[in-house]
Amino acid sequence: MTTRQVPRPGTRRASVSGWSGRTIMAVVVLVFVLFFAIPIVWLLLASTKSARGLLVDNPFAPGSLGGLTANSEALFGFGEGEVTTWVGNSALYAVGALVITLIASIPAGYAMALTRFRFRRLLLILTLVVMLIPNTALVLPIFLELNTVGLIGSPLSVILPMSFFPFGVYLTYIYFSTSIPRDLLAAARVDGCREFQVFTRIALPLAAPIVALVAFFSFVQSWNNFFLPFVMLPSSDGYPIQVGLTSLLASTPAFNPSSAGTQSIQLPTLALATVISVLPVLIVFLFSQRFLVAGMTAGGTKE
Repeated sequence: MTTRQVPRPGTRRASVSGWSGRTIMAVVVLVFVLFFAIPIVWLLLASTKSARGLLVDNPFAPGSLGGLTANSEALFGFGEGEVTTWVGNSALYAVGALVITLIASIPAGYAMALTRFRFRRLLLILTLVVMLIPNTALVLPIFLELNTVGLIGSPLSVILPMSFFPFGVYLTYIYFSTSIPRDLLAAARVDGCREFQVFTRIALPLAAPIVALVAFFSFVQSWNNFFLPFVMLPSSDGYPIQVGLTSLLASTPAFNPSSAGTQSIQLPTLALATVISVLPVLIVFLFSQRFLVAGMTAGGTKE
């Protein structure tokens, strides 16, 4: 004789509630994915079309390889190769600021986390305060300082301000405060290592994930920086690609009708320039995902 098990009251309700919650979450995620993905897909497809095809064809219909080639030739032929110069300038500014950021931020975070010195707490508070100040609010005092020493218009006028990265110092401080075993560092000191050797041989190899995270954020911030180079660089020869896009925008008749008689840029070519401006960040992100995930979870557990 078999007995039928009667479900307890509320079991079905909980199951329905669980499915409805998942459905709502799935719908919300889908809306956000479409919100961000649709413009990106349109931008990629627009760079393969002609100016007429962009207006009359289906927005999500792919163009042709010939259209992409024509847009590439028009883009890199603009102003006798100015776009290539802008991309090279962006790489110079981003890599230069990245190197100085790592040299300064990682030891600074280590020192504030694992050493005791006078005004240490005040320095940490100042780091947090500066981190919260918008970058645009600092452009004017930075401009006045660099103008005093005669650096306006040089690559250093962009590299040096972007090398000051308090967020990287704070990330490194959190990591060294929570994830490095103090006993391991003490054992290295007992074995005769000096403080610099403890940092370079013990702490720094263990901090590879957070170093990668700071490097990624620094590179993205420097590559996407617009306002600071726009103020510091009077000549277009020194522009990074983000500032150079404004020149392309001013040469697009759809946005500036007065440019129709000069060397003009069509909308598909402008779309291709936008894709090129974000492509290095995407490539760096794809090749550093493993380190970024490790860096984001670093410091989540305390010794």
